[in-house]
Amino acid sequence: MSLDRPIAPDPYELLPAVGSFTLTSTDVQDGEPVDDVYAGSHGNRSPQLSWSGFPEGTQSFAVTCYDPDAPTPSGFWHWAVAGIPADVTSLAQGVGDGFGLPEGAIQLRNDAGQAGYTGPMPPSGDRAHRYYFVVHAVDVPALEIDDTASPAYLSFNLVFHTLARAIVTPTYQVAAE
Repeated sequence: MSLDRPIAPDPYELLPAVGSFTLTSTDVQDGEPVDDVYAGSHGNRSPQLSWSGFPEGTQSFAVTCYDPDAPTPSGFWHWAVAGIPADVTSLAQGVGDGFGLPEGAIQLRNDAGQAGYTGPMPPSGDRAHRYYFVVHAVDVPALEIDDTASPAYLSFNLVFHTLARAIVTPTYQVAAE
């Protein structure tokens, strides 16, 4: 079976325009391949993320990781965390396993059905996938969701509450066997 298909657009260019701020990581970089330790079939460890320069009025943050290149009509949500307090400006490597999240933050089930982070796992031989790690500056202390919400539902709510976004988009590819 061929996985040839059009390249998906940048999903955040399809949303209403918002401000931006800075997202950095000691573990993943924009446009660079992800190390295996952060991939789903290897270490499956969430990367370290830090952010700064977000707008005044930010009352909380949400963090998501999304692959628009997955061979599905809806892409693939790898990670979604909501309710991060406004005084928290980083997440340590590995918090996607549920330990060390800031008080009040909730992790949602990703598209693999797990509450937490699931690293990149594109099909063998497929082109490099993009992984949008996004920090959303939110205008309310907590969105009206709980840990049963889907990442897509979180994203729907974020459309109405995001003041600004910070994005880092590394890639990952598995060589054909």
